[in-house]
Amino acid sequence: MTDFHTADLLDQHEDAARAGRVRVVEPMFRAYGGRARVHGAIATLKVFEDNTLVRKALEAPGNGRVLVIDGGGSKRCALVGDQLAQLGVKNGWAGIVVYGCIRDSSAMAGMDIGLRALDTHPLKSIKKGAGDADIAVTFGGVTFTPGEHLYADEDGVVVSPAPLL
Repeated sequence: MTDFHTADLLDQHEDAARAGRVRVVEPMFRAYGGRARVHGAIATLKVFEDNTLVRKALEAPGNGRVLVIDGGGSKRCALVGDQLAQLGVKNGWAGIVVYGCIRDSSAMAGMDIGLRALDTHPLKSIKKGAGDADIAVTFGGVTFTPGEHLYADEDGVVVSPAPLL
C-alpha cells in the first residue's frame, strides 16, 4: 500500500510519537526514485565511501524491505547508482535511504523504487568490502533498527517499531 501520508500516520499515532516510540527523522533527505511514497521493514548497512556491501544487500531478495544505509553523511562520493538501484527494483526492495550521496539521479527518477539521499555526486565509491550489515545505525536524530518499519513520503521519514498501516 503506497496510499499513505506521514503526517496522517503521525496524527493517528500522536501519543506514540510524543513518547518517542514513533520517531521522525530530521529533514535532510531529497527524493530521487520513481516512488514518492515508500514503506517497509528496515534492513541496515553501515559503510563509509565503500558500496561493496550495498551491492551485496541489493542482490539479495528485498521482500518489500527498505535498505537504510548509514554512509556517515559523506558527500565525497556516491554509494548508490542506477545499476544498484535497478538491482533493488529487480530483487523486490521497496526503497533505499542513503545517509550519503547517490549518482545517476535522472535514470533513477523513473525506477519503481523509493529513494532518499542527502545529495548527488558523480564519483563512484571505492570497493574494499568494509562495513557492517544488520546493525542499529543512527543519524538524523533517529536510530534505525533492522526489522523496524520505515515510512517516507514528500513530507519526511518516520520510523516505528511496529507496522503503522
